[in-house]
Amino acid sequence: MSKTRIYILNGHPAETSLSKTLAETYTKAAKSAGFETRLQHLNSLKFDMDFERAGYKDVKPLETDLEEVMANIAWAEHVVIVAPMWWGGLPAKLKGLFDRAFLPGRTFDTRNPNRFGMPAPMLTGRSARVVLTSDTPTWFLWLAYRNPIASTLKGHILGFVGIKPVRLTQFAGATDATPKTVSRWLKKVEALGVKGA
Repeated sequence: MSKTRIYILNGHPAETSLSKTLAETYTKAAKSAGFETRLQHLNSLKFDMDFERAGYKDVKPLETDLEEVMANIAWAEHVVIVAPMWWGGLPAKLKGLFDRAFLPGRTFDTRNPNRFGMPAPMLTGRSARVVLTSDTPTWFLWLAYRNPIASTLKGHILGFVGIKPVRLTQFAGATDATPKTVSRWLKKVEALGVKGA
């Protein structure tokens, strides 16, 4: 019996980052456990992140790198996204990836709405894990803001196109994290990779 196919996206736009280290740690652990893996780094993807259109009637063709992202999602049974939280949301380039690539007819079907009038999701049959880093303590995100980045990713983006369940792992205090703390985070991500979770 084959093991789960896992696509990992390091969603940090910089060449080197904690997100990259976490994504590579997860990938290495999953591969060692026998899972099929594909890893991409947002930093190396070349595309115009600006949708630049009003509506979906005149959509820009996807660049080769975005087509590769979509092919990897189509291939995957489990999607892992590792990213920092900036200003309460996703880095602009990562948000731009979703804006450009998650298109009607590709990820959701507006012609077949459900009983609530919502488009039919087209990426069902996949689960996801989101690993977020932030400086804001996780308890404060929930208490003060109800953790909007979590609901955006779980409901408005991944869940909207049918990728669910979406499980969330958050690491706070990222900028000033001690080596001991980072090591603890890496072990947690490694354990997730071993399980393909």
